[in-house]
Amino acid sequence: MTMVSARTGLAELARMARVSGELGSPFVGEVLAAGLRQLGRGPHSEAVITHWEGDPASAALAMRFNAALHFLARRGNPPALAALYRREHDDFDGAIGAALAAEDDLIAGFLRRTPQTNEVGRSGALVAALMQVRSRFGLPFELLEIGSSCGLNLNLGRYGFDLGGVFAGDRASPVQVAPEWHGPAPQPAPLEVVSAKGVDLHPLNAGDPATCERLMAYIFADQPLRLHRLEQALAMARRHPPQLEQGDASEWLARQLAVPQAEGTCRVVMHSMVLQYLPPRDRAAVVAMIRDAGQYATPERPLAWVGFEWTETRSEVRLSLSWFPGGEERRVLAVCHPYGNAVDWRG
Repeated sequence: MTMVSARTGLAELARMARVSGELGSPFVGEVLAAGLRQLGRGPHSEAVITHWEGDPASAALAMRFNAALHFLARRGNPPALAALYRREHDDFDGAIGAALAAEDDLIAGFLRRTPQTNEVGRSGALVAALMQVRSRFGLPFELLEIGSSCGLNLNLGRYGFDLGGVFAGDRASPVQVAPEWHGPAPQPAPLEVVSAKGVDLHPLNAGDPATCERLMAYIFADQPLRLHRLEQALAMARRHPPQLEQGDASEWLARQLAVPQAEGTCRVVMHSMVLQYLPPRDRAAVVAMIRDAGQYATPERPLAWVGFEWTETRSEVRLSLSWFPGGEERRVLAVCHPYGNAVDWRG
């Protein structure tokens, strides 16, 4: 380890403590700031952060730390931490320092595991892109999602959406997604999903209570509407289990794209906040195989590629779209809040 890498892990916690307010969560900013001050009380957690290899921002290191504390608070132990999250006191340093001392191994374990947030709010932007594809080809969708986590966004055809005053999906669904919308509304189009399949290296099971608790821990504690929507989406997944496989994203996608596509359907490859976790070689392979498959697309069997990802510099989150044939150039449809809370639509 070099001193540069040690500073980077600590600096990422400090950076996220500053910007959490911009993400609509000042409480999380206070949590991270106190955690940074108290980190020495959890030597194992401190070692993971200060010895972090790679880019801690793309690895969402600060969000792993925050999720560990939220997990403990939801569990109700340590009591002072649970009381802090119930807003019964404001001694952030005391509660978080005690949690680090008492639950150092659990927090360190959270830090070592890849986040699996499966943010349902991002489906609003994904559906806005799908509406553009439907307007272009007029066909129902066959969805292929990489990095599906629990597969909650594979159920987007069962959700309801208000996208700048344009409604899509099921208005009666218990899962409703209505991001703050800026710019013109997307062109209205039906949301019709004939099949949806996904893959994840470590897929999560909505029927497992421990899995549900882990997912809910990643929701910011001062954003109760997101938490409620996630609870409803998990309940939906238990009623309608997503078609989700365990496997490597690039290998799985290669197999799926090799399967003959039914005439009269639009095949869509989609992903949200996934590419940052793939090794560069796998990331390049995914892009190359999508573009290669696009060469064989026809108006009767079109292919679309929808992504919701950070830019390489992590300056903004972009909703991007390509379609084949005819729209191979990657287009930025919107700049979005990382959790889909807001969409700045460019169209």
